Order: sequence, then structure tokens, then C-alpha cells
Amino acid sequence: MRRPRLAALDGLRLVAALAVAAYHYTVAWRIDGSSLPQYFLPHLVHVSVYGFLGVELFFLISGFVICMSSWGRTLGDFFTSRVSRLYPAYWAAVLITTAVAVAFPLHSAAVPGRPGVQQVLINLTMLQQPLGVAGIDGVYWTLFTELRFYLLMALLVRGGFTYRKMVVFCCVWMTAAVLGPPLLDARLNILLITDYAPYFVAGIAMYLIHRFGATPLLFGIVGFAWLVSLQRVDDRLHHVNPGFAVPSWPGAVIITVAYAMLLIVALGGTDRITWRWLPVAGALTYPFYLLHQRIGYTIIRAAYQRFDVPVWTLIAGTAVLLLGLAWLVHRFIERRGIRLLKAAVGQGLAAMDRAEPTPPPAHVVPPRAPAARRTVRQSTRP
Repeated sequence: MRRPRLAALDGLRLVAALAVAAYHYTVAWRIDGSSLPQYFLPHLVHVSVYGFLGVELFFLISGFVICMSSWGRTLGDFFTSRVSRLYPAYWAAVLITTAVAVAFPLHSAAVPGRPGVQQVLINLTMLQQPLGVAGIDGVYWTLFTELRFYLLMALLVRGGFTYRKMVVFCCVWMTAAVLGPPLLDARLNILLITDYAPYFVAGIAMYLIHRFGATPLLFGIVGFAWLVSLQRVDDRLHHVNPGFAVPSWPGAVIITVAYAMLLIVALGGTDRITWRWLPVAGALTYPFYLLHQRIGYTIIRAAYQRFDVPVWTLIAGTAVLLLGLAWLVHRFIERRGIRLLKAAVGQGLAAMDRAEPTPPPAHVVPPRAPAARRTVRQSTRP
């Protein structure tokens, strides 16, 4: 039976996307090209600097949602679902962002230069990072992290998800995430996503709590992932250099709150939340995230140079404008693209099955020929 939609997850997705946008718009660049972020927003930047942790919330939710949506599916179903979900909005975002970057080049250290044809084509594959090509937009790095997570999940989907298999997977992956960085080859660490594995693992474990009920073992997995996440966040904060001191303790609080919110969802604390606008918010999150950074920078810089209004008004207005663009992409491109791509991938997989039929399971014993011959002789007697 189909489980009801967890609308609270859609709301958390939007919170994560808006937090990342707040960080990018207020802290990650220089609005006028020269002044430090705190010049324009001296109080807000000390809060919005932690907005980049919205990415960690994305990964936490992804572990939960991918496990939930892939349970009971075949490998073909999983592949079709992920490809059709990721690419239509992404292709639209790459092309729209490219058009803006070419028409309105932005001279800023926070964004790459005007993209070339080859760069755009490689970006359309979503594999620009392993191919050593710059992304059209800086936020695309998270997509390669998601793709690596999908690869690991595909290995499990091949044989079907089970409670025992997922628990063992969580334990093994967390062990590799902790021991891997000092012991394993760098390429293996990349494949195992050791930097962000705790979030995916915690999300999976919390889905198991949601589906099968809480146990000390699952709480232990979540708790250990949380502890490792605190250390990883501390490392991430040390690499943030906005031009002012950034204390570590608010990052630990934010990550703890993120874990607590998803755990409340897992335990059924948000099952009664069915507000109709939440699924819409969830649908806008992905295209908004893909579109917001480079296009947002361009809009804010142009508006700052032409209009004498407070910077926070420019930032808020840009966010609203990009949410509107995200709705247009979702309504007129993504929804139709998902249907078309799902049908195309499904046809391709069906053709593969027809060309190479799946052999019968090894335990199926074909009927013995002698018995068939005896049946024929008996039927021909007068």
C-alpha cells in the first residue's frame, strides 16, 4: 500500500535551499565587487554565514527519501526514477544559466568566466567534476556527491532492499567513512563519499526507524553519525573565510537541530502536517537550488548599480524572482521532461530485456525429457 506523502520533508527541503541561497547572496561574494560582505549587512552575515549547512540538510534528507522511494523497486525502476528526476530541471538550469552568463558576464571571483560550448556540453552530462571541467554554476558540485550516493544505493537495489541489508550497509559505510580518510586511497575515499557519508547514513537509519520502528541499534547508528557530523562541520567551518570570525558552536547547534527535525519526521511527529503548499515548495526546491547562485549574483549586482534601495531588499527580491523562475521551470519544463525521459529510459530498458532475456533462476529445474516422451507414447496407444 502506498504510504502518505511526508509533507514536512518538502518544507525542510525549501528551508535548506533558502539557507544556501542566503549564504551565497550575503556572504560568499562581494556585492559591489570590492566591499567585504559585512559592509552591507553587518548583523545578518554573522547568521547567514551558516547557511551553507543547508547542503548537509539536503544530504540528510536524501538518505531518508532515496531509501523510502527505492524500497521494493528493481534496479531498472531505480535508474529510471533517478535519471528522470535529476536531468530535466538540470538541463534547463544549465541552458538558462549559460544564456545569462553569456548575455550578462559578471566579473567576480565567486563565479567562473563566460562558458564555452564544450564546457556547456560536458556540464549537460552532470559529470563535469570527474572530467575536470568547471561547472557552469558553483552549486553543481553537490550533484556529483548525490550521483555517487545513487551508485552505492544501486548496488543494494540490485538484490532488493531488506532491513538487515540496510543496517549492515549503514554500519560498514560509517566504519569506512571514519577509517577511510587516513587509511584508504584518495580515489576510494571519493567513491565512498567519506566527507558526507554520515548524513546519508543517518537519513537511511531514520527511514528504517520510520518504516520498522525504533530500536537501540538504529538510534546508535544515528547517534554515531551525528557525532561524526559534528566533527565534519567543524572542519568545514575552518575553511570558511568571509572576512570575519566564524565561531564553530552555532554550526554544531544547527546540525543537531537538523538531525532532531528529521528524527521527529521519522518517529511520526509530523504525520498530521498536510498543508497543500508544502508539496509545491518541495517541487520548487530543486530548480531553485540549481538556478539561484550565478543568476542571482547577476541580478543583485545589476540592481545594486542601478537602484538606490537597501541591499537586503535586493536580496529578498532576487530570491522571490528566482522562486518564480523555478516555478516556471518546474511547471513547463520539468514535469513534462520527467514524463518524456521516464518513457524514453523505460523503452531503452525494455529493448535491452528483449535483446537479452533474463535467464530463469538457478533453482528452477526444467521438466525432464524422458517423462515427456512417456506421455507421448501413452497418448498414442489404441
